[in-house]
Amino acid sequence: MIVITRYSVPEADTEAFRTDADAAVAVLAQRPGFRSHRIGRAADDPTLWTVVTEWEGAGFYRRALSNFDVKVQAVPLLSRAIDEPTAFEILTSGDAPS
Repeated sequence: MIVITRYSVPEADTEAFRTDADAAVAVLAQRPGFRSHRIGRAADDPTLWTVVTEWEGAGFYRRALSNFDVKVQAVPLLSRAIDEPTAFEILTSGDAPS
C-alpha cells in the first residue's frame, strides 16, 4: 500500500517543512513493514508538497502510527496534511523498460 499526504507550504516555511518531513520519514522508516519513501514538490506550484511512503500493508502503517516515536516525530507533520484520503491499495505496478 502507499500513503500519499499533500501539504500546502508557504515558500518561507520550505526549510522547516523539509526538516520536519525528513524527521518524520526517518522515524517511520524504522517501523516494521516500511518499504520506501519519496518527498516531492509540485513542478507548477512550489507551495504544494507531498510525502509518499510505501508499506507492506495497511496494518503495518496503522501500527506504525501508534508507536511512541512516530507520535512524537511524524504525527505533528501528518496532522498538517491536506484533509483528503491518504491510504491507497496498489492494484498494479511496473518499472520502466530497460
